[in-house]
Amino acid sequence: MKLVVIGNGMVGHKLLEQLTAQAVPDLEITVLCEESRPAYDRVHLSSYFSGTSAEELSLVTPNFFEQDNLLLKLNTKGVAIDRAARVVVTSNGERVTYDKLVLATGSYPFVPPVPGRDRPGCLVYRTIEDLEAMTDWGKKSKVGVVIGGGLLGLECAKALTDMGLVTHVVEFAPRLMAVQIDDGGGRVLRNKIEALGVTVHTQRNTLEIVDGSGMGIGGRHAMKFADGSQLETDMIVFSAGIRPRDELARVSGLEMGERGGIKVDKNCLTSDANIYAIGECALSGGKIYGLVAPGYEMARVVAQHISGSGAEFNGADMSTKLKLMGVDVASIGDAHAATPGSRCYVFTDERKQIYKKMVTSADGKELIGAVLVGEASEYGTLLQMMLNRMPLPESPEFLILPSSDGLAKPGLGVDALPDSAQICSCNDVSKGALCAAVEGGARTVGELKSCTKAGTSCGGCVALVTQIMKSELKRQGVAVNNHLCEHFAYSRQELYHLVRVHKIRSFRDLVHQHGSGLGCDICKPAVASILASCWNEFVLSKPNAALQDSNDYFLGNIQKDGTYSIIPRIAGGEITPQGLIVIGQVAQKYGLYTKITGGQRIDMFGAQVHQLPAIWRELTDAGFESGHAYGKALRTVKSCVGSTWCRYGMLDSVSMALKIEHRYKGLRSPHKLKSAVSGCTRECAEAQSKDFGVIATEKGWNLYVCGNGGMKPRHAELLAGDLDDETLIRYLDRFLMFYIRTADRLQRTSVWRDNMEGGLDYLKDVIVNDSLGIGAELESEMASIVDSYEDEWKKAIDDPETLKRFRSFVNSDAGDNNVVFVQERGQIRPATADEKKSRFKGIPVVEAEA
Repeated sequence: MKLVVIGNGMVGHKLLEQLTAQAVPDLEITVLCEESRPAYDRVHLSSYFSGTSAEELSLVTPNFFEQDNLLLKLNTKGVAIDRAARVVVTSNGERVTYDKLVLATGSYPFVPPVPGRDRPGCLVYRTIEDLEAMTDWGKKSKVGVVIGGGLLGLECAKALTDMGLVTHVVEFAPRLMAVQIDDGGGRVLRNKIEALGVTVHTQRNTLEIVDGSGMGIGGRHAMKFADGSQLETDMIVFSAGIRPRDELARVSGLEMGERGGIKVDKNCLTSDANIYAIGECALSGGKIYGLVAPGYEMARVVAQHISGSGAEFNGADMSTKLKLMGVDVASIGDAHAATPGSRCYVFTDERKQIYKKMVTSADGKELIGAVLVGEASEYGTLLQMMLNRMPLPESPEFLILPSSDGLAKPGLGVDALPDSAQICSCNDVSKGALCAAVEGGARTVGELKSCTKAGTSCGGCVALVTQIMKSELKRQGVAVNNHLCEHFAYSRQELYHLVRVHKIRSFRDLVHQHGSGLGCDICKPAVASILASCWNEFVLSKPNAALQDSNDYFLGNIQKDGTYSIIPRIAGGEITPQGLIVIGQVAQKYGLYTKITGGQRIDMFGAQVHQLPAIWRELTDAGFESGHAYGKALRTVKSCVGSTWCRYGMLDSVSMALKIEHRYKGLRSPHKLKSAVSGCTRECAEAQSKDFGVIATEKGWNLYVCGNGGMKPRHAELLAGDLDDETLIRYLDRFLMFYIRTADRLQRTSVWRDNMEGGLDYLKDVIVNDSLGIGAELESEMASIVDSYEDEWKKAIDDPETLKRFRSFVNSDAGDNNVVFVQERGQIRPATADEKKSRFKGIPVVEAEA
């Protein structure tokens, strides 16, 4: 079967993912994409202005379009359909035949027919090219206006504020988000948006846009309103809603809706049995669905229909939960109480600027709608109650009222949800699918995300996903606890707080006060790490030295042949010629193998344990320190040469890398930490693949967090942008100490982030907005760690008791003659078992220096 898909937006690409996952036999797919790049995330377009690149917005996994049955044609628009011949004519004049055709042409931004709308600097907000045009205009503007106060309008307003413009929102309706929320919610939303520095103008009808440059008002444009007022601005962005891209279907004779949109049936088939329409161009049941989740559901229906199953699209719930300019906004079902006889419960907190409303049926037994503004933690509970027609508690008002003494806030019992309950609407994940994944072995939220995709799009369902996971584990008889091990009935996070609050400084005291037994290979290294993170005492000091694993015990990484590697710290990758000479001399003197590491350091391999102190002494005498390559600690901070040498460099990345590495060197954490600083967005230091990375921009530093390379690479995410040096370091102090406080044992920052309820938004609130009120405390704890730093190699060689452990044999100072090397490419390497046997047959080998 030859399938042609016109459009490669979010919904069109979801269709491709569904079809390739189902492996429909003999299916050849041609994709016509009008834009110059394949599918990208339009939902998070505004993040482009806070540092997210076009590549990061991409929805296309590596090598996706290299599959044999997929052909992507970029910059190719479908301009005509010969339905009789089943041929699509493209803008390039090509004729593409099809057996089945899918129209996924999406929508276009509605621009009101206002005179002057086509003036230079009057833009729309829809594609990455639009964003690039906004960026160009933003550089020469001081004031920006968004026409439209709906979902997209407020997202666009955030983009303008991220660009540093004085921002106004002009809305024709009497309130913001008039479709989704009521007057009470609109009033609170307006107050919160204006508190962020955005001026809101409601009930404004724009009559015309004229030249303002000669009016002495300071702006390029003057917007004239029907009430006689005017607003001066440098740039205007229209974000006043969308209209379906249905022109191709219209000229092809397909049946259309009276106000536009391609009419489709429950299989998403148009009036032509060989043509489907999905997403914002499709009119289903008399409605255009402007959210991504219904579009994804249409894509799933079409994929199943093409593969021979009988799936149907029966409409979609339009409830939504968003964070607009940092403000939680949620709308569920009949938010306006339009149902005859419906009743409302309303809670307003003017001081905290929180508004919550529930709409119930006339008998008060079922929830039919809700509005949440300023705080939306109840969204998951209320949504499931509405979707599954679950009975309300006896006093439903307490679902939205704050908890009070003596009266617990009612919650949703997830056991009451049917297996068919849709938990993640973006990816169509039901409760049953989540329970099946748990039964199949998923034990963490991160594992559930990986195998079901729940919570990987908007993230609004993660809290409920977590509840279902814990409930299902309990039902299966799996003990639902996060105890570190059998010796401590506490999580790592809880143990950290016990150590910190009670000022416990030894494993013996901790197990005596809060544990049992003698400890094990799990709790001993974990507690050793916690003690080091809290008090920064020498890891080999008594009585905690015995807690360390083999690498920390000898301050070096043990290799396959029993020798150790030595990696001195080379902060920021910067090293003097004399430093290079010293490393070369040491390696040559002790016969060590040398290699440049991926972290811009020099690794020396092949040292026996008794040689380590002598090697460290020569290195420390030359000014080197331990690189902590053996510990769960900060490893490296890579850098490019930045503005010092590079013609593209925006800021001095080397100096910043040195500052960061010297500040956090020796910092012990739940897992290793890697960082990098790039001097511009060309990203030569690969900062976005690190636990925390910094990238220079024209306006300061962008801070990315929770990335990693390795077996499961993960792009870091933008935590904050355009920071000065002081703010960058403050946010880093908070981020690192919050990670150290709350992560599980041996949990990388990326996994910590994936399992965090609330995701990146929650992390931003804690670190940037100090929502927990612990910012100063985190900074103080980091300052204590920084001030108490001591080089572990220097400490070891200056302590006679510590030196006693560095010997191959307890009863001899000699080296181990069983360590054998062979020469290869001018250096040594460990001998294989067969090569070791060869030395007894007279074949030359290199024995380690005793």
